[in-house]
This record gives sequence, C-alpha cells and structure tokens, in this order.
Amino acid sequence: RLKALKMQKHQEVIKMIDRDCIFCKIVKKELPSTLVFENERIMVFKDIHPAAPVHLLIIPKKHIPTLSHCSEDDAALLGEMMALIPKLAREEGIAVSGTETGTPQGGFRVVVNTGPDGKQDVYHMHIHLMGGPRPWKTPN
Repeated sequence: RLKALKMQKHQEVIKMIDRDCIFCKIVKKELPSTLVFENERIMVFKDIHPAAPVHLLIIPKKHIPTLSHCSEDDAALLGEMMALIPKLAREEGIAVSGTETGTPQGGFRVVVNTGPDGKQDVYHMHIHLMGGPRPWKTPN
C-alpha cells in the first residue's frame, strides 16, 4: 500500500511539471539564474542551495522529467552534458590536478537524483556538479 501511494504521488508530480517546472521557467528566462553556460540544448547555472563551494546544475533545455524517462534518442544530449563536465570543472577550479606527479588534488562529484527514492526535488532531469574544499553539506 505504501509503495502504491508513493507511486501515485510520483505520477501526480510528473503530471504537474509540464506547466509549473521551475527549470523550464529558467530556460524560458521567466525566472532568474546565475548562468554559467548555455547553448542550444543545455543550460548550466549555480544551485541556489549549494551543498559544496562549487555546485552547478546542468540541465537539458528539453523537458525530461527524470533520467528514467530518457531513451536512446537522448543519448547524444546526455553525452554532451557529461562531456561538458570536465570543461566546467577546469573553469571552476575543481578539476583534478597533480596526477602526473603522484599527488592528486582537487576533484568533484557528479550526481543525478532520480525519482522520489533517489531524492529528486525538481522533476526536470539535471546533473549536479559539486566540488571545492571539504567539508560539504550532507545531503538529506
């Protein structure tokens, strides 16, 4: 019964996102963001509740509710989003360095929360890029 209620709530959230998606409003410039990168398919902006010194959100402009909703048709878009991460990490000063000398420093974490059990808060698929000196905030 609990699992059925969770699924029902999940379906209700999925139905709502088309008209009230906060990330779609950011894409349409109806809501402000601190933009870091933009092209025809992708936007990157700073998280308004950062869990780390650097916390970026990488989103497709196309509305995709969750990673579970992606298909083979989205492979190029997902690949482009992932390929952007090392460039963003270098620009933000969180890329790994020092591996050539055996003393690696820096680094980052990449997270895609998916669905209610995955603690997804905004139902527009997005990638979190987090980095910088520890300690970071502990996710819920």
